[in-house]
Amino acid sequence: MAEEKKAQPAGVWPKVKPFVNGGASGMLATCVIQPIDMIKVRIQLGQGSAAAVTKNMLREEGVGAFYKGLSAGLLRQATYTTARLGSFKMLTNKAVEANDGKPLPLYQKALCGLTAGAIGASVGSPADLALIRMQADATLPAAQRRNYSNAFHALYRIVADEGVLALWKGAGPTVVRAMALNMGMLASYDQSVEFFKDSLGLGEAATVLGASTVSGFFASACSLPFDYVKTQIQKMQPDAEGKYPYSGSMDCAMKTLKSGGPFKFYTGFPVYCVRIAPHVMMTWIFLNQIQKAQKSLGL
Repeated sequence: MAEEKKAQPAGVWPKVKPFVNGGASGMLATCVIQPIDMIKVRIQLGQGSAAAVTKNMLREEGVGAFYKGLSAGLLRQATYTTARLGSFKMLTNKAVEANDGKPLPLYQKALCGLTAGAIGASVGSPADLALIRMQADATLPAAQRRNYSNAFHALYRIVADEGVLALWKGAGPTVVRAMALNMGMLASYDQSVEFFKDSLGLGEAATVLGASTVSGFFASACSLPFDYVKTQIQKMQPDAEGKYPYSGSMDCAMKTLKSGGPFKFYTGFPVYCVRIAPHVMMTWIFLNQIQKAQKSLGL
């Protein structure tokens, strides 16, 4: 009986651990990347180059401006990354079982990544909306600013002013963007780990660093067009007649394509790549370190 009681927590922890580890690694990575993310949003909102945005923010708003929206960013990771990395681990484990323990082909990893991205984005969309609005607030005229004090205040105000469903405004492009990003990030990381470790015979540190770099590149390349549309939808304001500039993500995409061509979707790509790739890399590196620490502690 005593042995059965001791075994019960062990049965729960393995199921919860991928979610806990995913959220923790994402939150740690966000603390480092938040300033770059802030610059990326300002560039997409048309405030100039990375250097110009950085200079103006320092001169007009101070260092604290780079961390505006950090609470929303951490909340987003606690929901979005917890769900997507945990789901991906569960889905790939099930797929490996169904595949008689053999390594999964790339297309199956990509499908698991797409699904995990959709799950994570659905859970994390409210926090993502709060983050975008907090980061974009300073770019608006004083009369139009929402002046959210933190992520929870933003969520409260959105529900009070616009209704509960407004928390998922722009959820469509958010989910699509997350599916593209996670397909690139998760599938390429697993595939790269197999290649670097099994084919090239690299050690653990080199394998994690190399696979993280590949993962960051593909996550950036796959997701930026969707991120651009998502940002435009989430930060739009009605005009004097109460009309929004875009009726939806497809309308935004078509108007953007017509006015700026396909390369308009890659506005701010260097900064976006610098922001996404290191965040992805650090998420994997932090996750690897968390797993090693748990293993040493017998968890």
